[in-house]
This record gives sequence, C-alpha cells and structure tokens, in this order.
Amino acid sequence: MATANVPSPTSTTPTAHEVWKRSRGLLIALLVLVIAGVTFAAVRSGTHHGHLDPRSADPKGSRAAAELLKARGISVTVATTLDEATTAAGPDTTLLVTGPNLLTPSQQHRLHETTAASSGRTLLIAPGAAAVSRLAPGVRAEPHRPVSVLHPSCAFPAARSAGPADMGGVRYTAPDSTATACYPSGRAPSLLILEDREDGDTVLLGSSDFLHNERLDHQGNASLALQLLGSRPHLVWYLPSLADASATTDDGTSGDNNHDSDDGSGEVASGDESSFLDLIPSGWIWGTLQLTLAACLAAFWRARRLGPLVVEQLPVSIRASESAEGRAGLYRKANARDRAAASLRAAARTRIARLTGVTAREAHTSDALLPVVSTRTATTGDDLSTLLFGPAPADDAALVLLAEHLDALEREVRTS
Repeated sequence: MATANVPSPTSTTPTAHEVWKRSRGLLIALLVLVIAGVTFAAVRSGTHHGHLDPRSADPKGSRAAAELLKARGISVTVATTLDEATTAAGPDTTLLVTGPNLLTPSQQHRLHETTAASSGRTLLIAPGAAAVSRLAPGVRAEPHRPVSVLHPSCAFPAARSAGPADMGGVRYTAPDSTATACYPSGRAPSLLILEDREDGDTVLLGSSDFLHNERLDHQGNASLALQLLGSRPHLVWYLPSLADASATTDDGTSGDNNHDSDDGSGEVASGDESSFLDLIPSGWIWGTLQLTLAACLAAFWRARRLGPLVVEQLPVSIRASESAEGRAGLYRKANARDRAAASLRAAARTRIARLTGVTAREAHTSDALLPVVSTRTATTGDDLSTLLFGPAPADDAALVLLAEHLDALEREVRTS
C-alpha cells in the first residue's frame, strides 16, 4: 500500500539567529553612538562651561575677553551666587551681570540696592522690561532688533574709541537727559550709560555678542569690551544660576514674576511677547528636529513595498476547488453576499465576453455586452440585465440560484 508524501509544515516565525542577523547592524550602530557620546562628554566636561562664561573657550563663551583683561592687570573673579556678587561690589570693582533676567524679583531688588550704594560700575547684559524696571528704575526696554555693525553716534569715550561694534538686541530709553545713549538701532540706543551715582554708573547693554569669543576680533568689539569691563582694577563676572539658594527665598513679590526670557544669544523677549517656544532652549528644539528626521529615515529604511510585489512560490499546492471553497467560506462568515455575487457576475461576464468576441474592457459594460449576448440566448431584456448586472441577492438561497443561472447562461452561449 503506497503512502503519500505529506509535506512537513512550514513555520514563518523567525528564529533567534535570524532575529540577531536582522538587528545586529542597528544594535552595533547604537552601541557606537553611545560610546562616542560618552567619550565626547567626558573629554569636554572639563573645558565646557557655557554661554558668556569667562572660562569657556566655546564660540559663545568669553574666555578671550577675560584673558585680555588679565593681561592688562585686571583681576577677574567668577561669582555664581548673589551673595558672592554683592559682597564683592565696591568702588574699585566692575560688576558684570550676564543674566539679569534669571534673577527673581527679590534678587533684582537686592542687587539694585547693593549697586546703588557702591561707587563702582554695574553692567547689565540685555535685561528685559521687567528686569530693567527693578535694576534701573525709570528706564524702559524697547523690543529687540537684530544684532549688526552699528556706529557709536555718542560722546562716550569708550564707544568713540572703539568705533563700530556688533550691537543691537534690546534697546533702552531713559527720561533722564543725563543718560548717555550710544549705538542707536531704530532710533533707540542699544548701549545706555546711567551716571546716577557719585563716581559710579550703570551700563545697559542690549546684546552680549561683542563679548563672544567668535566675535571679539570683529570691528571694535575687543576695544569696547576692554574699556567697559576694565575701567576698575577688579572685575566680578556674575553668572546667575537657578541653583542659587537666594532664588528660593523670595520676599512675597513672586506674584510679580520676571517674565523676561533669554534665548541664549543675548536677545530677550519680554513677557508680553514671549511664547512657549521662547521658553524652550534652542538646543532642545534642534535636538527634537534631529530625532524626528532620524525617525523618518529609519521608517523609510525599514519600510516595505517600496517596489513592485514579488511573486513567491507557495510552500504547498492547493487545488482550485479547495481555494474556491475557502473563499466562499470567508464570504459566508462575513455575510458578504454582495461581494460574492459581484465576484460571480464579474467572472461570468469575462468568460461570456471571450465567447462572444467582446473585448475585455467592454465585458463589464452593459451597453456593449448585453446586445451581443441577447442574440445568442433565449434570455433577453430585463432578465438578462438583472442576471449579469443586477442587485445583490437577498439571502443565501438567492445567491445559490444566481450561480446556477449564470452557469446555465454561459452553457447556452457556448453551445449557440
């Protein structure tokens, strides 16, 4: 007795080895990126300090200006807390506040009281509307303008000696006629000197770009920086920090919060004009865009059906009758009599069209098919139209009857 060869079942589940072969390239790439990132962070951790930091050699740092000041005999001290900054303030000291907008209202009031009592110089980098109202009462901040090369257009000795410089940003106006206005941009100065104290003054700078390492050798930036920061033998470089303990001991004026935001380039948006994006550091925005681009590239790389479908050989041979029964079972399970009837009618029309000489394109057009078929069968008129192009059957019995009538019509056309 012969035994039929039964093909072994074919599994489509990938094995562990296949999964590893498919994903090892991506895993190796991720591992290389992690190692490179950790190494890069470790190498730069000791040299990177940040924006306007006198210890930073980055393009936006200010180490070059600090080194030039030290070469001229000016002592440069970095302060990261308000206590350090106010303690060092004095008649022979220049206090540079790099981020006045980061200070809380109580910190700003305390800083103003301390500097007003001293005879030194205070430089404020791009304070916004709320900050300038506390640190320099009476002065009004105007909307910022792009930084560009501007001429001093004033009698201030440091500005006249430096000449054109990269200025702009926030602009300031003061009702006091004794204030010296320099580097106008759009009819408002971006450098304002307030001589409101004996032998002391307050300097408002609309932008910090001229202090950056990458711009210090442009125009008269270096000369302006050395004269503004080197007018006293000691320079306190105050870098406000959110970790300062004095920032958590507000005096109850928190309801009048400082809504000025610094975008990292010295340009400040006031609270009335700031949006959600203004409060997000630019690095996070660029990082999100890069991750989005990487995700799109990964999706494109892993996408399927980018070309024509590939015909694959079936693992086993299936008889046509079994395939038809399986398809019919699916139609029945879904109660899709309309689709089943449409499929039967389309197949019958295609076969009948070949028998009658109608083209395949016109086989499913009633105006082209019905007149030809009516000449070769006894079924005519509405009955023929209903049989080949009619509505879906109402029940399963009507569907079976439709199939029988289509077969009968096809036999009749074939034998005619």
